[in-house]
Amino acid sequence: MRGMTHDMRSGLLWSVLAAVTFGFSGTLARPLLDSGWSPAAVVLVRVSIASAVLLVPTVRALRGNWNLLRANARLVTAYGAIAVAFTQFGYYSAVAHMDVAIALLVEYAAPVLVLGWLWLRHGQRPSLLTAAGAAVAVLGLLFVIDVFSGGAHLSTVGMLWALAAMGGCGVYFVLSAQHSTLPPVALAGSGLLLGALLLGGAGAAGLVELRATTASVHFRDLTVPFWLPLLLVGVVATAVSYLSGINGSRLLGSRLASFVALLEVVAALVVAWVLLGQQPHLTQVLGGVAVLAGVVLVKLGEPAPPVVLPEPDERGAGLDLVA
Repeated sequence: MRGMTHDMRSGLLWSVLAAVTFGFSGTLARPLLDSGWSPAAVVLVRVSIASAVLLVPTVRALRGNWNLLRANARLVTAYGAIAVAFTQFGYYSAVAHMDVAIALLVEYAAPVLVLGWLWLRHGQRPSLLTAAGAAVAVLGLLFVIDVFSGGAHLSTVGMLWALAAMGGCGVYFVLSAQHSTLPPVALAGSGLLLGALLLGGAGAAGLVELRATTASVHFRDLTVPFWLPLLLVGVVATAVSYLSGINGSRLLGSRLASFVALLEVVAALVVAWVLLGQQPHLTQVLGGVAVLAGVVLVKLGEPAPPVVLPEPDERGAGLDLVA
């Protein structure tokens, strides 16, 4: 990839991996919700498995320097409470009251919030290409979820939960992009652990309903035990996703990373097609192409990194000027 730095290439790879793995979450969780699981219970088990997977890598990354957690306590608290627990609970609660596609669209309007936040809070006005990319990507999402068919069922409660998830998703991108002394795996691991503790506490206090069942779940023509999708959503669609997302956001910045994450919608459609037999229409395929085009435009609209010229040493100073 010409004209692209190593950090940019790495950041794109991490962000694409995060988008693809996050795309599994809805398809893996939907049969569990249909079998009697409550949204909070799915999120709690999902986040608990992910925090357990990242526990050892987190401890190794900290290397006994527990002061890093204390120094970044506000970041970890916001990440665990909002980016993990609140966002995931909001999304699954929305899915329980409305069509999955509409809930996903509303949540993934978050990049527009990120653009507005960076403009208003930090004065980072988007370029014309970035604004055009945002418009093309959002238009593509409208076609991806097929909202123009008129068959979508809207619920006021579901819409409110979806809007809450959108706000949490925007916070996730902003927090993930923050450069801190805390290693990415430590932020992901500690944030997921805190999110699990908060959800568990809310369930114990009766603030959220924790309902589960051991009944088998069904994917297309395949019946599997309930623990298999839970394990997959915890490891693949949570532990890998959050860790990849933090790495990608720190390298790309919250603006570009948030638009690359729109690929999750496309990935979710493909996964739902394979596992649930939900074949996308031609308009959805064209919408996916538009999302990709929008991400490319946002990338082209990103300001070029400043070129830092090496300072010549005393012996070589001025030699390049003599020709």
